[in-house]
Amino acid sequence: MKKHIFTLILLVSFVVHKQAVYGQTINDIFKSMPTELLPGVSEGNKTMLIVDTTKTTVPYIFGEIQKVNHSSSYLNIITSEVGNTQIKLLPISGDSAIVSVIQTVCGGAKTDVCNSIITFYTTDWKELDGKLLLPTLSPELFMDSSKKDLDNYKYALSLPDIYPISAKFDETNTDLTLLFHYKDRLSNMHLKEFEAYLKSDSVTLKWDESVFK
Repeated sequence: MKKHIFTLILLVSFVVHKQAVYGQTINDIFKSMPTELLPGVSEGNKTMLIVDTTKTTVPYIFGEIQKVNHSSSYLNIITSEVGNTQIKLLPISGDSAIVSVIQTVCGGAKTDVCNSIITFYTTDWKELDGKLLLPTLSPELFMDSSKKDLDNYKYALSLPDIYPISAKFDETNTDLTLLFHYKDRLSNMHLKEFEAYLKSDSVTLKWDESVFK
């Protein structure tokens, strides 16, 4: 199985290497971003947002887009009162790269519960199989694996009926931090039972130029 996955990764890397445009920055990637990932934003407004360093907002179908963080390999924008989009260039080999997009929706002003969808693309926006690049986002990432053989482990794991997990890139490197929003999904009675098997509510994954680990 490991050999099969490694072969697939090599194939993906080869395809991306052939398709990548050397020297591309996040500005190039953002300007060519498909409209289905960011509907209602004109090419002119995209350019204005990333070229003009003093311009932090542009008009948008849902109000306006606000630029939060911007570097040569990373862009973080607020797309609505509850929505956020991050775009990150991830190096794979030589001068090649792939693009990761994190789209996050939060519950609004009354709750801090957020959930993210993470997708991967070539630099010309052909979608890649995220299962080859990222572990499955599930509560088990946050649980104490040393306790998995205890009787109540599976029961504790089943307590939250929904598992909101948000994700955020580090602006200065390729680390990916995941945050498990479980507290609003549990009653006070079940909270202690669950937390007895929880290792941490956050996990940081490292990019090794082929997969997140």
